[in-house]
Amino acid sequence: MKLHTLALACAFIAPAAWAAEPTAEALVNSRCATCHGAEGHATSPIFPSLAGQNREYLVKQMQDFKSKKRVSETMAPQVADLSEEAIAGLADFFAAKKARTHRVADADIIPVGRYIYTKGNSWSGVPACASCHGENASGTASLPRLAGQNARYLLSQLKDFNLRTRTNDNEAMHLVASRLTEMEAKAVADYLSQLP
Repeated sequence: MKLHTLALACAFIAPAAWAAEPTAEALVNSRCATCHGAEGHATSPIFPSLAGQNREYLVKQMQDFKSKKRVSETMAPQVADLSEEAIAGLADFFAAKKARTHRVADADIIPVGRYIYTKGNSWSGVPACASCHGENASGTASLPRLAGQNARYLLSQLKDFNLRTRTNDNEAMHLVASRLTEMEAKAVADYLSQLP
């Protein structure tokens, strides 16, 4: 009789214990869409767009938020209980989406941004952004895609690198951000935001 009762108890407990993890789409809808949009297009320029971002880079950032290597009061609770599989699923989901471009209010600043991005500024010691992030700003497995990102978000990240409040990524960015003038940073951010 005890064996029968134990088998019955297991029959009811097992399905709950073995419940499948939520799909990437379900996680996006329940956790990510409010800020990053259902398709990875940020709902506000203060948030990053994730559509078309490099998969490995997304995985690293979520892992860094989870381990608190990258500090964010907003992101830490969102990723705290995610498994490695869920993180990989979210990265796959957003990487497969198509990035968008943004309109720039002052088109005259675009050539300045293009120049800094492709050639840097030898007078102030700013290297060409393209030397790391690629000619088309597509990034690499370990560096983010910058093309099509919100200019306001890019500026906030440059500020965080300059203030050394963002410390989980390439330390070279601390130096680069500290050497950019406000106009150069704005020009580069605007140039990148309108790239496809």
